[in-house]
Amino acid sequence: MEHAAVAERFVAETYPRAEIAIIAGSTARGERTATSDIDLLLLGEALFDDESQTSEAATHAFEGEIFEVFAYTPEGFAEWAHRSVDQHRPVIVHMLVEGRAIRSSASLDGLRAQWGGVLSRGPSLDAAESAFRRYVITDLLDDLRDATDPLEQQVVAAALFERIGELMLLRDGRWVATGKWLPRRLRDLSRERADDLSVPLLDRDLSTFAARVEGELVRAGGRVQAGFVR
Repeated sequence: MEHAAVAERFVAETYPRAEIAIIAGSTARGERTATSDIDLLLLGEALFDDESQTSEAATHAFEGEIFEVFAYTPEGFAEWAHRSVDQHRPVIVHMLVEGRAIRSSASLDGLRAQWGGVLSRGPSLDAAESAFRRYVITDLLDDLRDATDPLEQQVVAAALFERIGELMLLRDGRWVATGKWLPRRLRDLSRERADDLSVPLLDRDLSTFAARVEGELVRAGGRVQAGFVR
């Protein structure tokens, strides 16, 4: 894998004290496009010159490639991984578990077993968060139905697709995503339900889109408005 060799040289030159280096994203999956960068997760006890530093997210150019680096000490990784799990979007955990290791240590198998279990269990959506999410969706849904300005309609509809999509995933015990990964995960959940939302949205049939969102909102427990305290 040509990009693995470039990544190995990058790690040796830029983060030589990394104990674990993992290529993730499209490069690891063999799905690179013309504009793909290389996502790289690095772990090491003495990774940084400053002993008090525990994490770093940085972008580097190296040998014609762009590297998106997520670097952590073990303590820093644990902190940020737990935080991302609480936010239902554990990107660095997916990188650890699903990526391709180009530098390893004795701790890697244990870390993958530990965090792989977390990924398998999926997110937890409690009643309070469900109510808050449905409150936000209810408000956006009313805004969309009231909007007459085309730009406002487009912006609100996009936000509404994101919010209802996240709720659908969470109710099914699936991790949320942003950008291109949200529709992909929705299609993994249910192609039919994803199309029910996306087809009228793409056709700018916003009344049908609003009705489909309302249907998913009912499925999730219904509108939340009067009497809600946050």
